[in-house]
Amino acid sequence: MMLRDSAMRSNSNSTRPTIFVVDDDAAVRDALKLLLRSVGQAVETFASAQEFLDAYGEDRAGCLVLDIRMPGMSGLELQQKLNERHSILPIIFITGHGDVPMAVEAMQAGAVDFIQKPFRDQDLIDRINQALEKDSHNRAALGERNDIRRRLETLTPREREVLDLVVHGKANKVIAGDLKLSQRTVEIHRARVMEKMHASSLAHLVRMVLEVQQI
Repeated sequence: MMLRDSAMRSNSNSTRPTIFVVDDDAAVRDALKLLLRSVGQAVETFASAQEFLDAYGEDRAGCLVLDIRMPGMSGLELQQKLNERHSILPIIFITGHGDVPMAVEAMQAGAVDFIQKPFRDQDLIDRINQALEKDSHNRAALGERNDIRRRLETLTPREREVLDLVVHGKANKVIAGDLKLSQRTVEIHRARVMEKMHASSLAHLVRMVLEVQQI
């Protein structure tokens, strides 16, 4: 197995945002590492999705630049596993022309962006900067536990019921059956919960609730 970038070992406790690059093509990894370091970014590279998954901890701030097609675990499969962990790490997919439908699927599953090969260096840098801003904002919100508690207190009893079921991974249809509501009513309650909690995504919502429950 190819060794991951040595920066993972030396900077594992750093709070500096890091760009995690996952691509099975060594030339792509090296080129992106050189590019991103040239603009002052911290970069760690991985040759496979599993290698990254084994090394990454959710306390690591930054963003993930992820190839969509790889041997073994694909980029989409890695995204799914991160979603199961309620990860809020922003994902930017790198795609070929034929991968655009998959990239759309990835966006629907929570990816923040995708960039099609070949791409301009500045386009990638701009999108990474946007992803880093999003990650910083989300992590700051997670750290404001008192604010999270206050937002929870603004929820109605029914909205809190919906939230609890959402956090436990229940789909809208299942929640509707459990609470004897229409699916449309559940969707409205869920949208209000997202708004009141200032959650930018489902993963962000779940992470906020877990953050409070850990106290």
